[in-house]
Amino acid sequence: MTLAASLILVAGLGAQAPQRIVSIIPAVTEILFAIGAGSEVVGVGSYDQFPPEIADLPRIGGLIDPDIETIIALRPDLVVPYTTQVDLIAQLGRAGIPLFHYSHGTLPDILTTVRQLGNRTGRAHRAEEVARGIEADLAAIAEAVSGRPRPRTLLVIAREPGSLRNVFASGGSGFQHDMLTLAGGENVFDGSVSRAAQVTTETILQAAPDVVLEVRADQSLSPSEIAREVAAWQALPSLPAVRNSRVVLLTGSDLVIPGPRIVQGAARFAGALHPDVTLPTR
Repeated sequence: MTLAASLILVAGLGAQAPQRIVSIIPAVTEILFAIGAGSEVVGVGSYDQFPPEIADLPRIGGLIDPDIETIIALRPDLVVPYTTQVDLIAQLGRAGIPLFHYSHGTLPDILTTVRQLGNRTGRAHRAEEVARGIEADLAAIAEAVSGRPRPRTLLVIAREPGSLRNVFASGGSGFQHDMLTLAGGENVFDGSVSRAAQVTTETILQAAPDVVLEVRADQSLSPSEIAREVAAWQALPSLPAVRNSRVVLLTGSDLVIPGPRIVQGAARFAGALHPDVTLPTR
């Protein structure tokens, strides 16, 4: 074990580990289970779907509608809210409930959160193993696509179904932008400092992406529904991605949740951008 890992382990053992954890955030819930703290989770957010073990746990609302009464009734000794949930944080603070403040950012921030939660829950050793595994897997994906041409890519994270209205794309920061870059693509909005921005069809035409990569958390779309959504891009026939039939729609929460399954999402990005690449498998 390295000195850094030893210090992390000591720090984790030095704090009193919580026995009843409420997680409002899907990524945090996934991390807690990945590092072996799932048995302490007693409540999860309304939008949590993974892992399957959470199916019967109480739901305590989400980002904009947390149920403070239900949270307190669960008698937690640790609650993990978003840092933007100012009112909830204030109420929980007045109730004397310990908090772990969470915010998501870049791909490296995911690893930082894994390690921090490991420290806080007394699972530092396991968290370090998980973080190192993610690092190694991401590095292997990056190596697999290294030296290949990097297609200029429009990463679409939301739009109105069946049309090209209300299109939101990844900007030049955030974990999804990092996933795209690691997977061997060049974000057409790389110069933007925002994580996401609403873009017009005129802006998209000016960007002239070689690939349109669209992600949806909804895994229930049928192949015919996906085909119809891809066909909506035919409204821009001059777009290089459309001309060359390089519009790809991927579904699944691993593409949009910054947790341990980010490796799976990055590998799927790489496969979409470089269909002939041989990706590492575990």
